[in-house]
Amino acid sequence: MVERVGERPRGSSTICLPFSQEDYQRIIDDPQAFRTALDKAFFEMPELFPEAFAQGYTLKDSRQSEKLGIRLRRIECKATGEAFTVRPSFVLPYMAGLTKDVKHALFLRRFGVPFWALAHVFGKDADYWYRLTVSLGRNSVTGTTVRGASLPDDLLADEHHQTIDGEKVYAATTVGEGCCLGAAISPTADEEGLKEAYGVFKQEAQNIDKDYQPKTVNADGWPATRSSWRALFVAIVVVRCFLHGWLSIRDRGKHLKELFKTLADKVWSAFRAENKRTLAQRLRRLRQWAQENLTGPVLEQVLKLCNRSKEYQDALDHPGCHRTSNMLDRVMRQMNRYFDAGQHLHGSLQAAELHCRAWALLYNFAPWSPASAKSNQGYKCPAERLNQHRYHDDWLENLLISASLAGFRR
Repeated sequence: MVERVGERPRGSSTICLPFSQEDYQRIIDDPQAFRTALDKAFFEMPELFPEAFAQGYTLKDSRQSEKLGIRLRRIECKATGEAFTVRPSFVLPYMAGLTKDVKHALFLRRFGVPFWALAHVFGKDADYWYRLTVSLGRNSVTGTTVRGASLPDDLLADEHHQTIDGEKVYAATTVGEGCCLGAAISPTADEEGLKEAYGVFKQEAQNIDKDYQPKTVNADGWPATRSSWRALFVAIVVVRCFLHGWLSIRDRGKHLKELFKTLADKVWSAFRAENKRTLAQRLRRLRQWAQENLTGPVLEQVLKLCNRSKEYQDALDHPGCHRTSNMLDRVMRQMNRYFDAGQHLHGSLQAAELHCRAWALLYNFAPWSPASAKSNQGYKCPAERLNQHRYHDDWLENLLISASLAGFRR
């Protein structure tokens, strides 16, 4: 069993706020100015604070980082007696450095640039960059990513096959609204292992909204995946991915030459049917045509697709659902490149899971290319597009602020 990130991991007692270094140095030694700035931040961004903050607080003690020369203050909520550290967004967690000194290296890490290469260009050593990257995985992936938006009703899920020191494991990946909302390691691909891994997403989502129940999830035909989601969310509809059915046909039918285009047109014509009756009719015609024109493995896969007519029809009852896994595939292709570049996963299951979670947050918050941002209405990254908001123009500070209280609602 993998040791998971708990409900209150390390860092969940730290409030991260968007102070500039100049403003912070000006107010940190003035209790009244600090309190005024804190009250203003709470008025503008209450979601970054614990719920008990609204009932009053007192300034507690402070501590100084000799290396950075920066002092952090603590506050205590009057209602609960809990103490919280207030950290400005230009400082890394655990006072490991300043964001301006690491943001470019972590941006490159998003694309799998090796840790030794980061050390060669930016200084420190490979272990420093590894620890800094993996530490991001301590935050709630769902809670950090979904700040100003509602949790998506329609999800996609699949397992990314990886290895840890040569042993096969499965990264149970959940995607919604273009963001990676969950990435947890399962050592097995059976229902028990996948239910526990996908359950991490459920736990984090229900920490945001205790009544959260997604309507649909797109999945391939693996029985354990489908049954694990039904066990986690009783009312969920598991949508069979049409794209996987087509890919099984395509991989076996490329040799058909001219006939292949006719086959592809008929398959996708069925997919584009506007209602259940038309879809069923077009799949029946596809079956008849295939039996007259195809043989062998290609015919076998076409008949399999036609036999799923009822499952594909059910998806039309849910207009917002994902009938294909395209959105998930875009995320998992980049996850695959990232871990392939690093010779897959290493260390313990817990370390591997933290690494997967860290990658998910880097994917959600690291900036797109200018061309991609332009085609996404000017939003800079998937998380910003989801929330239609950013806390800070600097992408890493935006991530750290979103990860206030480690992304967990308190």
